Amino acid sequence: MKFGLQLGYWMAQPPANAGEIVVAAEAAGFDAVFAAESWGSDAFGPLAWWGSRTERVRLGTSVVQLSARTPAATAMHALTLDHLSGGRAVLGLGVSGPQVVEGWYGQPFAKPLQRTREYVDIIRQVLAREAPVTNAGPHYPLPYTGEGALGLGKPLKPIVHPLRADLPIWLGAEGPKNVALTAEIADGWLAIYYAPRLANMYNDWLDEGFARAGARRSRDDFEIAASCQVVITDDAASELERMRWVMALYIGGMGAPELNFHAQVYRRMGYDREVDEIGRLFQSGKKAEAAALVPDELILDTAIIGDQEHVRKQLKVWEAAGVTMMLVSVPDVEQLHRLAPLVD
Repeated sequence: MKFGLQLGYWMAQPPANAGEIVVAAEAAGFDAVFAAESWGSDAFGPLAWWGSRTERVRLGTSVVQLSARTPAATAMHALTLDHLSGGRAVLGLGVSGPQVVEGWYGQPFAKPLQRTREYVDIIRQVLAREAPVTNAGPHYPLPYTGEGALGLGKPLKPIVHPLRADLPIWLGAEGPKNVALTAEIADGWLAIYYAPRLANMYNDWLDEGFARAGARRSRDDFEIAASCQVVITDDAASELERMRWVMALYIGGMGAPELNFHAQVYRRMGYDREVDEIGRLFQSGKKAEAAALVPDELILDTAIIGDQEHVRKQLKVWEAAGVTMMLVSVPDVEQLHRLAPLVD
């Protein structure tokens, strides 16, 4: 099983030590470095800037939000990064959620599966550069002929010849239909809040996609990259306390009460009652009370916290469940060096 460094997205300011962590991750044998975006920093800029200090690691987006850019614009970003890095780009895509899509980007969130299918198809056309890019729509019509069109648009091929027509596209997906679509049309799955004890359920979703006519991959050549908090520590209690606040935010605040994909993930794990109460308290402004209700087992379903031997054993559990890459975040080089002996 490979390791990937998850830089995430920036908070109020850029992280001061990300560059040295990226360099240390490559030296430690990490396979990839990923950057994310939400409604602040973008995913491509950090990879180009800090990735320029590296020579081997893959540089991936985890994830680029579909509504932030047209498919053609995302393809331009990806092929540019791929050229600059010598063929190391991985394009991770995701639909985000309605609060961000409609509130930040001013785009409709409806039909996320259809939009994803169209989006990926257009990107693959750009990267293949076999013919001018066209798409009948309805979400991303090319050329555009709708309201306000001058009727002068023409199908185009990218000026730049992409370095790789098969630049890998991974999808961030949480629900059964989205995971099945990922197995059908993508090269990998960016799994958030993956729980090894539910591997059989995930495999059913994936197998549905692999079995579809024209599926791009099979289980043998498909990557599953799971974001996981992997923390080597002799003080697990303190780390659990810190993560209670994070989980309360994602379960209670990262999405509308009536449509929160992260909360739905934990409902599938059997935490309906906890999700209801955490969400109620968080939405009413009682964030400390919400965090206090997050049980240890909910955190440990999707994280690995403990001494080095415990972490080593748990990594084997995740690998046996089908995960091919652990995407881990670290606060500093010291924590990364603690993980380094576990990297194959």
